[in-house]
Amino acid sequence: MSKKTSRFLAVAAASLSLSLGAAFAAQPPGGPGGMHGGPGWHHGGFMKELNQLHGQLKLNADQEKAWQAALDTMKQSHEAERANHEQMRQQFKQMQQQPILDLNAMHAAHQQIEQKDAQLREQTSTAWLNFYNGLNDQQKTTVSTALKQHFAKMEQRHEQMRERWEKHRGDGAASAVKP
Repeated sequence: MSKKTSRFLAVAAASLSLSLGAAFAAQPPGGPGGMHGGPGWHHGGFMKELNQLHGQLKLNADQEKAWQAALDTMKQSHEAERANHEQMRQQFKQMQQQPILDLNAMHAAHQQIEQKDAQLREQTSTAWLNFYNGLNDQQKTTVSTALKQHFAKMEQRHEQMRERWEKHRGDGAASAVKP
C-alpha cells in the first residue's frame, strides 16, 4: 500500500470516528451518549446531520452496543486528551519560571503528550472501525454518503478560508505599499 493511500485511509478512518462519534456529542448530558451538551460543542449543523444519520442506520442490538462502546471510548479519549493538554500547559508554565528555558525538556514533554494523544486517537478510531465493520452494506452506503457530503462541505469551507486569507493578504500587501 502506498504512503499516500495509507494516509488517505487514516484520514478517512479518523473522519469516520469523529463524524460518527460526534453525533451524540451534541446531546444534552444524560441523553444518548451522555456527553457534552448543546450545539456549538463542534458544529451545530453537523451534529444535527449526524443525529439524523444515527436514526437512518436503524441499528440492531449488537450494532447499538458497538456504537455505544465507540462513544464511550471517544468520550474517555477526549477527556484524557484534555487532561494531557492541561498537564502539558502546567508543565510549560513551570518551565517558563526558569531563567533559562530548557527547550529539550519542553520538546520531550510535548512529544510525550503527542504520543499519548496518538494512542488515544487510535483507540477511538479502532472502536469506530469496529462499529463500521459490523454494519451491513446498506448501512455502510448510508454512512459513506453522509461522509462524502461532509468531505465536500469541509472542502468548501477550506476553499472559503483560502479565499479569505488570500484577500486578507492582498489587502495587507496593498496597505503596506501605500505611504
